[in-house]
Amino acid sequence: MSEPILSQRWPWLAAIAVVIGAYAWYFSTQYTIEIGDQDDRPVGTAADIEALADRDDVNVLFILIDTLRADRLHSYGYERETSPTLDRIASRGVQFSRHLAQSSWTKCSMASLWTGLNPSRAGVTRFDHRLADEAVMPAEIMKEAGFRTVGLYRNGWVEGYFGFGQGFDVYVKTHGQPAPQSVIRENPTIQSRATDVSLLPSVDEFLRAYGDERWFLYVHLMDLHEYLYDEDSAKFGTHYTDVYDNSILRVNYILKEMLGRMRRAGHLENTIIAIGSDHGEAFSERGIEGHARKVFKETTEVPFILSFPFRLEPGLDLRNRTANIDIWPTLLDLLGLPAMPDTDGRSRKPEILAGLRGEPLPDSGEIAIAHLDQHWGQRDKSPAPTVSIAKDDFRYVMHPDDLPETYVTEDQLFDASTDRQELQDVIEAEPEIAKMLRDEIDRYLEEEPPWGSDVETLEIDEIQLNQLRALGYKIP
Repeated sequence: MSEPILSQRWPWLAAIAVVIGAYAWYFSTQYTIEIGDQDDRPVGTAADIEALADRDDVNVLFILIDTLRADRLHSYGYERETSPTLDRIASRGVQFSRHLAQSSWTKCSMASLWTGLNPSRAGVTRFDHRLADEAVMPAEIMKEAGFRTVGLYRNGWVEGYFGFGQGFDVYVKTHGQPAPQSVIRENPTIQSRATDVSLLPSVDEFLRAYGDERWFLYVHLMDLHEYLYDEDSAKFGTHYTDVYDNSILRVNYILKEMLGRMRRAGHLENTIIAIGSDHGEAFSERGIEGHARKVFKETTEVPFILSFPFRLEPGLDLRNRTANIDIWPTLLDLLGLPAMPDTDGRSRKPEILAGLRGEPLPDSGEIAIAHLDQHWGQRDKSPAPTVSIAKDDFRYVMHPDDLPETYVTEDQLFDASTDRQELQDVIEAEPEIAKMLRDEIDRYLEEEPPWGSDVETLEIDEIQLNQLRALGYKIP
């Protein structure tokens, strides 16, 4: 669904842009890390979670941490304490410990996350694809229910012209001022001078202006994608993977500051906080670095953490298989709002309630899909999808057979129960499981968007292409 731009929208948009710019300039020179860890929320129960749907004061803060790999967080089993803030949130909320993104490339992954549809049905698998106007977005449902909806982002792959702004009252890319000298950038392709710190005053201004209304705020953080850290977060070394850990720690400091401000303003006691990621990052586990190249575990296993207007003691660790397409079906269900139609994902509210009550979790035997067109950024090449499907402890990875010899072309099967990193191919030892999962992939690849087989494309001009190239992606 889409909505015409309101004729009265531009004056307050212009005003908020000016205020945000002024705040960003000021904050770039005044930023300090809050040390406190106070949690004033009451202790909640399963009954309190059920009661959320009947409340009319619950807001939603959705934080997307770009390029965050789940197994590099301490609460997900990593030996380093890279994630004190996220660990603390998980320990007082719900952590989904076997959670899969639907792609290793932001644009494709976010299209699935926002629509609850796997990539073949979301219809966004190439660089010039855009979300169809017929797609029903969470922001549209929430706006119709009376929420003020605002999106703040720094990643060009989720620009409004790709369809991601549907339903938002305000959907803006933040820029801010140059980072202070203490900030170190390890990604040589990055040209942007802004950092995630520039989002903090924008959040402040949003809450100042609309904190008394019912609201939904989406904040998309990018510092981790850029391997950005500072003197305070330089705890783990200078190797490529160490710098990534340093950057995770810095993002945690920023989150701590953001949530500390919200606590002092009294917003945590009526806000659901959802924290997720679009994809992970590879560190040469199988000769591949970065993301948007393959769909193995390291680039598709991401965190998903929920925090409620109350704290859970103890927090809940759900270990059944879930996916990013489940995020918004779950949040809308928790809020008692209408569901998005015809989704591939489903609400995980029943599992949350069962886990808190000590009841057996439903054994659904579900599968989770991740999809990447290996030619997503090349105008003159036909689609070459690589698809992984995860079920229980097994992950089947289908590779295109028409790629250069430097690419893997033989399908693979991994068993996480005996090989946690999923590096040993067991496809010959498990032929029946391999056939079953490959058949599922073949069925998946036949699926089409609910609104029809025609995929919407966008003519991207050279300025827009250069903005995307600045993120480090090769686009001819």
